[in-house]
Amino acid sequence: MIDMLVRLYDLPDSSELYREVAAKGVTLRRARAFEKHTVAAFARGFSEKWASEVEVALTRQPVACFVATREKKILGFACYDTTMRGFFGPTGVAEESRGLGLGKALLMKSLEGLRETGHAYAIIGGVGPREFYAKACGAIEIPGSDPGIYGDILP
Repeated sequence: MIDMLVRLYDLPDSSELYREVAAKGVTLRRARAFEKHTVAAFARGFSEKWASEVEVALTRQPVACFVATREKKILGFACYDTTMRGFFGPTGVAEESRGLGLGKALLMKSLEGLRETGHAYAIIGGVGPREFYAKACGAIEIPGSDPGIYGDILP
């Protein structure tokens, strides 16, 4: 799967998206170190490898993992600076919470986090939904990036 590149200095304003998500009773925030086991367990529902990456994200300062929560329940997560510095991902939204704009909101929070730490560009590694990322944040495909850093993955 190909990697995509995002110009962080040219991100769209997401304040309206965040207001819409908040109006649905959803809180977007950084995960907290003492929640590592909870967020990793949620990510494990998608992939063991993603759970490992969540654990790395929660050791970063500032924490490099955002969560979407409602009534003390995780609805989704997104990480950055895990597999490689400057990379976005992994990210996942619970099936029953899809369609609320959480995936895009978590993506944008993470990209803004990368920009705040001094990055001009971000890489979205091993992209599945290319059209989503192109539309959401203007991501473009990086030629020759498949498999990129994802070759020789251990089971």
